[in-house]
Amino acid sequence: MERMRPFGTTIFAEMSELATRTGSVNLGQGFPDTDGPETMLRAAATAVTSGHNQYPPARGIPELRQAIADHQRHHWGLEYDPDSEILVTAGATEAIAASILALCETGDEVVCFEPYYDSYAASIALAGAVRRPVTLRPEHGRYVFDPDQLRAAFTKRTRLVLLNSPHNPTGKVFTRAELELIADLCVEYGAIAVTDEVYEHLVYSDAASPHLPLATLPGMKERTLRVSSAGKTFSCTGWKVGWVSGPPELVSAVLRVKQFLTFVNAAPLQPAVATALRSPDSYYVDLRNDLQQKRDLLCAGLTEAGFDVLVPEGTYFITADISPLGGTDGMEFCRSLPDRCGVVAIPAQVFYDTREAGQRLIRFTFCKQRPVLLEAVRRLRALT
Repeated sequence: MERMRPFGTTIFAEMSELATRTGSVNLGQGFPDTDGPETMLRAAATAVTSGHNQYPPARGIPELRQAIADHQRHHWGLEYDPDSEILVTAGATEAIAASILALCETGDEVVCFEPYYDSYAASIALAGAVRRPVTLRPEHGRYVFDPDQLRAAFTKRTRLVLLNSPHNPTGKVFTRAELELIADLCVEYGAIAVTDEVYEHLVYSDAASPHLPLATLPGMKERTLRVSSAGKTFSCTGWKVGWVSGPPELVSAVLRVKQFLTFVNAAPLQPAVATALRSPDSYYVDLRNDLQQKRDLLCAGLTEAGFDVLVPEGTYFITADISPLGGTDGMEFCRSLPDRCGVVAIPAQVFYDTREAGQRLIRFTFCKQRPVLLEAVRRLRALT
């Protein structure tokens, strides 16, 4: 199919294969190398051995939908009806894809911020819709966008705004002022927002802004589909348990598509995720603090190795400029990095339509055990 021809093997598969072949430390793909809460793991084992192995309800088991509703009320002050306003999905990736396929006609436009997670572009293409990217650029140590470029991206064909905050791959946390501008434009143009908030609990203490769901702003709850998942918060990325929350009519539209994608998913894992979502507040604080220490360790190591490091405000990821090391092309740099020092990273340019904006940026993940990061830092010293 012509619209999918630009989407070949993902950069994550290529770089992970390269890491395996060269014996490199893989700081490319963003998945933890530790398991999630013990209570969650025990709940999953119990569910598997006690008959929770057949099709769950189409919207997800009631226990999980109630836990999602309670979690959003507790942490963000958002009220959702678990029976009509929450849908369990096969990870956030399916939630986003099903939302785009459900709501976009051919030729509709989707405003998004580049660099973007690679599945966004593929899902927009599958829907026959058109990307309208707004570029995030480094400025004074953090990523910002041009408000005029954002306004210019909206047209009478704008159907959706796809927003990821905290943002992968930049680590940016959108500020209230930035979110208010996005909200105003959504209302003005009658656009629906799809917000990818899988890193909602991974915002660090030195961020310019705390995480603020777009749906909490005036006029936005009724036009926002809020997406999150268990994978990043509870270190279970392979479980693929996500959810989408929003107005009943929008969630029902997503369900109509989702039922013909995976139908249902992860029956024995759903009660386990419900258990995890009831974790005490201290769990989220400890998770954030642990990752912030790992972020600081890797940032220091990258700086020592000669990179110009952009310290992330959230997520699992650090972006770094290769220019001080003589690099001019991130793809070439990342392909040569394993031979040079035995570390794998991801070239950020693959996440841009405006390739030159990310040409000299590469992405590292720090959601690994401390000894792995220390070994990566030791190897990176070879660059200097």
